[in-house]
Amino acid sequence: MTPKRTALITGSGKNIGRAIALRLAKDGMNLVIHGGSDLDACEQTAREAQSLGAQTHVTVGDVSNRSEVKRISEEALQTFGRVDVLIHNAATRPHQNLFEISDEEWDRVLEVNLGAAFQFCRLLIPGMLEQQWGRILTFAGVNAIRGYPNSPHVSVSKHGAWGLVKALSRDFAGQGITANTISPGAIFTKRTSAREEEFINRQASEVPAKRLGTPEEIASMVAHLVSEEGAYVTGQLIQINGGGAM
Repeated sequence: MTPKRTALITGSGKNIGRAIALRLAKDGMNLVIHGGSDLDACEQTAREAQSLGAQTHVTVGDVSNRSEVKRISEEALQTFGRVDVLIHNAATRPHQNLFEISDEEWDRVLEVNLGAAFQFCRLLIPGMLEQQWGRILTFAGVNAIRGYPNSPHVSVSKHGAWGLVKALSRDFAGQGITANTISPGAIFTKRTSAREEEFINRQASEVPAKRLGTPEEIASMVAHLVSEEGAYVTGQLIQINGGGAM
């Protein structure tokens, strides 16, 4: 019997990451569920995934720290013996203009959004090459295309995440490994507070679909890309935004 595939999903305790974890559990994958610091949220996601039949491993750690990325990767491999799917969903998007960003903050944002994806790939792609099968996903956003206002460090890091998957596709598509970037538009999540209702309504009115997206809609696309059916899609930035950017 073919072993169940394993997905490592950073930032999967809540919101989009959680929805992805639960969808992949439903589709028959085992999961490494990661969060930055909220262990309770990760454990709740794990319990829900287990109820869908998945084996899970929960880990928390700061992915701006390269030693933590190494530890998380090693834990995943020790627990399941393989990581078939890497989904780097963890992100930080502070609003700071060019003159407000310290050197330390610049480094931190690039490390979380881009550097960690690079480090995970270096650690996990060798196993994918052995199996001649792998799936890698990074995340950008509508503003990765247009540029994030007052957040040049975020713009650079998100463009870089897209550039990374294009380079990986050039190098590894012939060996059964795909790499893509998901670019969500405005998504309604639990993090959205009542205080933001006016902003949410304005966003929805500006989207041709006249509503915000859901984490489950992002998860549905992810599920396709990491399945056998996604084998011919690689090097792409895939927009899921209700027509908000075309």
